[in-house]
Amino acid sequence: MHHDPAARLRDAELRRFVRARYGLRGTLRLHRAALPWDILRAPVNVSLSPVFLLTKLAAGLAQFCGLRRLGHWLAARRIFLTSDLSRRLETDLRDLVAELGRRGLAPDASAEALDAAIAGHVETRNAVAEITTSLIVVLAGLLLFHRATPGILSLASPVAQLRAQAQAIEDFALGSGIGRLWYGAFPTELSTAEVLLTGLMLAGIASLVTTFAGLLADPFQLWTGIHRRRLGRMFDRLDRKDAAPALEREHLLARAGDLGDLAAWVWRSWR
Repeated sequence: MHHDPAARLRDAELRRFVRARYGLRGTLRLHRAALPWDILRAPVNVSLSPVFLLTKLAAGLAQFCGLRRLGHWLAARRIFLTSDLSRRLETDLRDLVAELGRRGLAPDASAEALDAAIAGHVETRNAVAEITTSLIVVLAGLLLFHRATPGILSLASPVAQLRAQAQAIEDFALGSGIGRLWYGAFPTELSTAEVLLTGLMLAGIASLVTTFAGLLADPFQLWTGIHRRRLGRMFDRLDRKDAAPALEREHLLARAGDLGDLAAWVWRSWR
């Protein structure tokens, strides 16, 4: 609980901002900026997510080893293609800081530190969109195939099998009824190319879902107070003049699905 009047005023402004930006109407307005070009950027950014995580981990390791200049340089790297949605959100956050500055409530931070903090906040929100997509993929695997599919890699094989089976039944020479019986006893064999093609198709769909996953994730994070606390942590770091934004746990959670997916694939291949 804030006892400082200035802190209470700033907290009230942050609450107002998250309600306006991440509520149902606010997130709809925000996602309008994603059309049309962010749909093309999304697959590239999803594929760059592991590079982003490795860069942030390397920055933390460099600072831990006393290589501060290297750590700062790595932490400042912008890995993702900047989406129009991210630009809109960054502009809104700068406007918020400017408004707080006019009222004497903004942190006394350099422009470089402010840019890094805002970029980190936006990247963390994007990581939550990836987590939301991963949850949708898991739910799809449970509903369609009655098994956990932590990522596209583990979903591609059963989806390819389903597509190949349906096509084979439809093309069966003695009719689809007998074809269903035949392929029920003797399932179709999948080629590596079919699985790969299906995986690429699903990855494209997943990147599209990720672009608009904030329509679900933003209101949820508003209602649970996550957006407010995350924004508060950003301002707290600026107040303390931290050299670089911390690696938020959302980035680790976003990659946990990929690691689980890879582990599941290795296990199935070994069996």
